[in-house]
Amino acid sequence: MKILITGATGLVGSELVKLLLSKNHSVNYLTTLKSKIKSKPNYKGFYWNPQQGRIDESCLYGVDAIVHLAGANIAKRWTNAYKQEIIESRILSSELLYNMIRKTPNQVKQFISASGTAIYPESIPKVYDETTKESEDSFLSNVVKKWEESANRFQGFGIKVCKLRTGIVLSNTGGALPEMVKPIKIGFGAAMGNGKQMQSWIHINDLVAMYYFALENKLEGVFNAVTSNPVSNKELTIVIAKTLKKSLFLPNVPQFVMKLILGEMSYLLFSSKNLSSDKIQNLGFQFQYPKIDKALSDLYS
Repeated sequence: MKILITGATGLVGSELVKLLLSKNHSVNYLTTLKSKIKSKPNYKGFYWNPQQGRIDESCLYGVDAIVHLAGANIAKRWTNAYKQEIIESRILSSELLYNMIRKTPNQVKQFISASGTAIYPESIPKVYDETTKESEDSFLSNVVKKWEESANRFQGFGIKVCKLRTGIVLSNTGGALPEMVKPIKIGFGAAMGNGKQMQSWIHINDLVAMYYFALENKLEGVFNAVTSNPVSNKELTIVIAKTLKKSLFLPNVPQFVMKLILGEMSYLLFSSKNLSSDKIQNLGFQFQYPKIDKALSDLYS
């Protein structure tokens, strides 16, 4: 296949590109930096600027599927201006792709979009799956709703749309995990709040494998991109410390303290999502790292 990827140089995109190329697929990627445009066998870059509505439409030539990963990092302080950037980076980019497909002859059969778990309500004992209709009313949940609505529009072209609602991505090169590891490494690690909030997570390799599984099997609909073994924040902190062979001495960090430090973004530390991945597993997907201790040992062996 030939796959067009947005966000190809990010944490997930860069690993997905490696996997696709290793499987002899071709990759076109979009970048806002002209300095990052490369042209190699089966790997070619194209310029776009969603803010200005500009895109090199030749990126669509011969493309069978689009994987849309572009979006501003949510792990930065949420000023009003940055909140707008979080929304626009997802919606404007999707709108630009939509308009390109509408007016450019193409053979695109599938559109796979990243999505988030914030759409689900808070849960500790209750486990939610993709059929859960209720959702909380928060900034991030509204971002996810708009994100998925923008993806659903591609169904109007007869394109199969797949959305992967991604939890905490565990990687030692970026994302949330290195930030969790830093204080534990120097002896200042501690659980957040009461530590009971459930954290649904996925190893970076499993997430990339899930995108590939969705491409290979032409999946459509919504899938939770998390393992079926979520852990509490306290358990996650303890397993990280154990993996790093460090001790935890400090008491749990009160929620109000983190809100003073991080502002509204502190929501990410105290949100509780207890999610199931049965839907995609029932279709044959298998996790390489289903348990948190195995996942962390691989990343910090």
